[in-house]
Amino acid sequence: MAFDIEAYGLKAAGPDAVRPFTVDGLDVRGRAVALGPMLNQILDRHAYPAPVARLLGEAIVLTALLGTALKFDGRFTVQTQSDGPVNMLVVDFTAPGSIRAYARYDEQAFRPGGPGEGADPATLLGRGHLAMTIDQGKHMQRYQGLVELDGISLEEVARRYFARSEQIPTEVRLGVGRLFTRRDGQSPSETWTAGGILVQFLPEAPERMRQADLHPGNMPEGTQAHTIDEDDAWMEAKSLVGTVRDDELTDPEITVERLLFRLFHERGVRMFDAQPILDRCRCSREKIEAVLENFSAEERTDMVQDGRIIVTCEFCSTRYEFKAEAV
Repeated sequence: MAFDIEAYGLKAAGPDAVRPFTVDGLDVRGRAVALGPMLNQILDRHAYPAPVARLLGEAIVLTALLGTALKFDGRFTVQTQSDGPVNMLVVDFTAPGSIRAYARYDEQAFRPGGPGEGADPATLLGRGHLAMTIDQGKHMQRYQGLVELDGISLEEVARRYFARSEQIPTEVRLGVGRLFTRRDGQSPSETWTAGGILVQFLPEAPERMRQADLHPGNMPEGTQAHTIDEDDAWMEAKSLVGTVRDDELTDPEITVERLLFRLFHERGVRMFDAQPILDRCRCSREKIEAVLENFSAEERTDMVQDGRIIVTCEFCSTRYEFKAEAV
């Protein structure tokens, strides 16, 4: 069966957009995303080593999928603290669709022959924790969920987060790749591309959402692990998402609409208006100046170089200069 997006009354979302969808035949809902230019702007700004850029790209995809589910004006932040070669990732989403991101890493680990070369994402993160924080603004309580990082991927982080905090069966796939193109008479150019899909099982009968307990680790000898027969519809949805290849998520020729049609058209997929995703930082001269005013006079004096205080935003690399006497 050929795919025709006009039959859905939609226009292709294109790159840098999240497409919500539901599959009534399987009682699932979800979102799919494709990222291109905005991802390149973020990653190229810092000239990260390729493994770091790939890992941060996965975190950006995951944050886009989760952040666009917010039903209010607020912020959603994904942040890791760990002992791996990439010891911190921060991706900050501001509703309705602005993202900024930053990675901190051990430069020595990514020199030729270093432990960061060729390492998989789970190894790059190492051990620590990942925090997902929802901030609904002033006068509203913040919510934060923590997931232990113990050699797991960001995909597994998302599964554990929803299993523990929301008790919603969730499956997620993330993919980040590089495209190499060559034009006549020009050197090859390289760009980053990424995509992801997240599905959640939300039947009308809550008892159908039962899940096996998370593995407790070292169990006493003779203890039986908790198992449960998963709902057939959810098993089918998970199996379909499991067939998604990385190249399907990163190939610009395979739109999110075409991918969703390939996976779910037999079960009746419905797609909704796409949500654009922008590379946009929240820093400003006024905000930086307000931060500087919170330092003591002695601390500000130590920051002065040639009569100026210079601050560079870690997210967008914007450089702010202040005359020392003005702060």
